[in-house]
Amino acid sequence: MVADEPQSLVALASAVRRPVAEVRRAVQRLVADYDGADGGVRRGFELREVGGGWRIYVRPEYDATVRDFVLTQSPAKLSQAALETLAVIAYKQPITRSQVAAIRAVNVDSVVRTLVARGLIEEVATDPETGAIAYGTTPLLLTHLGINSLDELPPISPLLAGVDEVADVR
Repeated sequence: MVADEPQSLVALASAVRRPVAEVRRAVQRLVADYDGADGGVRRGFELREVGGGWRIYVRPEYDATVRDFVLTQSPAKLSQAALETLAVIAYKQPITRSQVAAIRAVNVDSVVRTLVARGLIEEVATDPETGAIAYGTTPLLLTHLGINSLDELPPISPLLAGVDEVADVR
């Protein structure tokens, strides 16, 4: 549930120190259990094999409900790290997580997940060479900022003391 990427059977077997065949059978039992096999309760989430690994997803029929819950239950304030990450994405979009991390000099994976969950950023492209996902801001961010377009963001150079010239990053 906490992994950013689907987890392979080998990775899962390594994590629990069990043979791959045993983990494969356990995963298949979980899939059946979550799907309500043998008269059980069909869960609101499912275990899916995607991208060479396994990952838990909300069932499509519950996606809107979960999205609405997450957006309405999230605290109104963003952390300093989230604000900084959001600013980098707003000014440099489209931009990948690794590019944001390089600019901020910290890991931004959890912050990016939070911003996506709150609907402030979204996946906008995929780098054809690396497969890295590029992010951009959403119309919801513009609404929260009270602006109509990213062109209304303030220029960044006046905010940087001692910088003679900063390239236009919008």
